[in-house]
Amino acid sequence: MKRSACLIFNPVAGQGDSEQDLVQIRSMLEPEFDLDIQLTTEDTCADELAHGAVQRRVDAIIASGGDGTLSAAAAAVVGTDIPFGIISRGTANAFAAALGIPDTIAGACQTILQGTTRIVDAAECNGTPMVLLAGIGFEAETVEKADRESKNRFGAIAYILAGLQQLRQLQPFEVEIETEDKIIKTSAAAVTVANAAPPTSVLAQGPAGIIVDDGLLDLTIVAPANKAAAIAAAFHLFQTASTGNAVERNDIGYLRAKKFKITTDPAQKVAVDGEILGKTPVEIKCLPASLKIFVPTVEEVSPVEKLEGLPNLVIETKE
Repeated sequence: MKRSACLIFNPVAGQGDSEQDLVQIRSMLEPEFDLDIQLTTEDTCADELAHGAVQRRVDAIIASGGDGTLSAAAAAVVGTDIPFGIISRGTANAFAAALGIPDTIAGACQTILQGTTRIVDAAECNGTPMVLLAGIGFEAETVEKADRESKNRFGAIAYILAGLQQLRQLQPFEVEIETEDKIIKTSAAAVTVANAAPPTSVLAQGPAGIIVDDGLLDLTIVAPANKAAAIAAAFHLFQTASTGNAVERNDIGYLRAKKFKITTDPAQKVAVDGEILGKTPVEIKCLPASLKIFVPTVEEVSPVEKLEGLPNLVIETKE
């Protein structure tokens, strides 16, 4: 007997052929699942569709679209025991990258079919469920400037272009960060609180090793003195995230805690999982072990050797 699954599909996500994408997904999943296909519209959001699926007590909920669709659907699944499948078809695909899930349709569907799950943390920002991260200041402004038209035209480069545009208007602000045991006051251009984040979310990479099931949130403070320092700080964050090392610049700080209360002067825009939520102040808290995700059975292993293509290459096998 087939398992029941609700497939929440965003037909306007990404730059591909959504009709063909849906055909491919159905061809791979329908032999194993009794699929209830629900399409998002301007009036029907992914979280609404996912809440309905939770109430119907389906065996699995699968979302296909960009990070906004995936995060909205996942938010409705938080706190349930229903496994959640991810099929990324968006611009950045940060959700899949943060959790080690393939960002191809075939790879994502195969991950779901394998049936291996992992229980990870989620979070709340001012009562709104959060799976990835909250960006305050620079990142929120960048998210707002990377509109749908530019993302359709330029893809992931839209975020870079928006970031460069935002650099011209870089405005530091005063911030107060309260944890369970301390209050921190400083100046910043960006504050990012991450539950999970891929290396490409550079402003979240102060600790360069975000753990998705440790019951803690990772906060990164970026406080460059000028535009040149902002570019240098971003480049340093990208380098350290790529190598898995923590930052070593004086204008970047980071800490971990179960919850944060953040106030700023003046008030700053806040983006949660790629969508503008509102403005500061915010309270963000971790929801430990609250989301069950389909993950690959075997993690991809980086190659330990690559020699092909070297000039005048000779390889001798020793007896």
